[in-house]
Amino acid sequence: MSDIDSGHTTHLVSVSTMRKDPQSVDAQRVIVVGAGPVGCLAAISLAKMGWNVDIYEARPDLRLPSSKAATQQRSINLAISSRGIAALQAVDPAATTRFLQTVIPMRGRMIHDIHGNQQSQAYDKDGQCINSIDRALLNEGLLEEASAVSNIRLFFNHKALSIDFDNRTMVIRDTNFNADVRATFHLCIGADGSYSIVRRQLMRVVRMNFQQEYIPHEYIELKMPAGSDKHGQPIFLLDPNHLHIWPRHSFMLIALPNKDKTFTCTLFAPTVEFDRLIGREAILSWFRTYFPDALHLLGEDKLLHDFAKNPRSPLISIKATPYHYKDRCVILGDAAHSMVPFYGQGLNCGLEDVRVLRALLLQEGVAPCGSPTRLGEQERADTRLSKTLSKYTETRHEDLVAICELAMDNYIEMRHSVTTPSYLFKKALDNILYTITSSKNSLALVTRSLAIVPFPSPIPTGWLPLYTMVTFRPDISYATARKKATKQSAILSSVGHLGTVVLGAVGLYVTVRAVHWLRRR
Repeated sequence: MSDIDSGHTTHLVSVSTMRKDPQSVDAQRVIVVGAGPVGCLAAISLAKMGWNVDIYEARPDLRLPSSKAATQQRSINLAISSRGIAALQAVDPAATTRFLQTVIPMRGRMIHDIHGNQQSQAYDKDGQCINSIDRALLNEGLLEEASAVSNIRLFFNHKALSIDFDNRTMVIRDTNFNADVRATFHLCIGADGSYSIVRRQLMRVVRMNFQQEYIPHEYIELKMPAGSDKHGQPIFLLDPNHLHIWPRHSFMLIALPNKDKTFTCTLFAPTVEFDRLIGREAILSWFRTYFPDALHLLGEDKLLHDFAKNPRSPLISIKATPYHYKDRCVILGDAAHSMVPFYGQGLNCGLEDVRVLRALLLQEGVAPCGSPTRLGEQERADTRLSKTLSKYTETRHEDLVAICELAMDNYIEMRHSVTTPSYLFKKALDNILYTITSSKNSLALVTRSLAIVPFPSPIPTGWLPLYTMVTFRPDISYATARKKATKQSAILSSVGHLGTVVLGAVGLYVTVRAVHWLRRR
């Protein structure tokens, strides 16, 4: 086979000859492409169910010091909430406990107006919170967990080039030695992100409906340094238990806390707005106009340094279906449903993909050691596995479309609506009805069933705000949450219209009585 990068011929080596690890000779082999959080959790989940798992990652090992600088430039800080936590808990409860020791809880949004005034908006009436966690820290932790599982093998600097799903083979470029290797598998998991190679290969064998949209906005990451107390110890310059938002209608700045007392800030703005920010004076003048309090905390020199060093990055939304091919392949995470980050559900949704797939595999009784199909056989298939992957596509697609669209809608809310009286009134009314009709939901009560049932609450009762359902109720699917919220919104609109009619009638009655009274005078 010719080398697609350099034009010379490389020798195809069987990957089984490259490395000997203590894996079961009877278990079927899964290849996971992508060693991000979703890929790692998928690998751990399948390995714990008995599969032999190989993870192939095109990039170097994230845990190496040489890799850390690059990851700090582009990564939006992650907000992990109940859905992501429930997925981790279903696969590895002990690791989940360790991860939660590294997070910073955020109990609400802190809205900063243009004059520097701050207003706290709680996420939930019961004090539930989302959690700020460093993306690299979470990824490194999951890599460590995967490395500790005996039937998982990790291959870094290994880029998937082509996949023959029918013959269950994959050609992979080992960039360490610029050599191509051939790997065999029973099941391929594509968790290789928005620009997924596995998805592109899947398109060759299935009639995939695919939609990709770049929104006309970009983002750049900035860093807010820690302050110092009177003893010289580092302190937070803002309340660490809030997600801070500076909404400015068509653009916004957000800040999430880090364990080292700094904040990771992300500026989202239209591309045309960024294009105007050329040079020191243009950048500083713009921040003085729209974010004067944030500029003071960021520091002018540090702001200019970050603008020069950190890249402007695009925002992409991807929808696709189906997600699988026979019993051979399924795509998860951003490979299947990349979304804009404005609902904080990208990571949570990807991890939930793993939990849902795991629950369906358990329900169907898919066994990694039961009469495995011999590698290279095109006709024989694992009917249970094929049925499970088909069910995953059928039941998951509506949820993934729902959250991709909700994420897009939430950008308008975050950059503008959160400051409007109508939004604040609706939020207050939402919480009043929620308090009256709903009992406190405990994640601990549903965790056990979430490990074996994708969504235990198909018909949730009581009044539930949309944000609560999406963020704090992993027992409710995204599609169910959106449908229920739509019905509730219609009720509020009807009540509002009725109230307008009643107020109008009362006003007319008072006016008529006043006219009669004046005539008598």
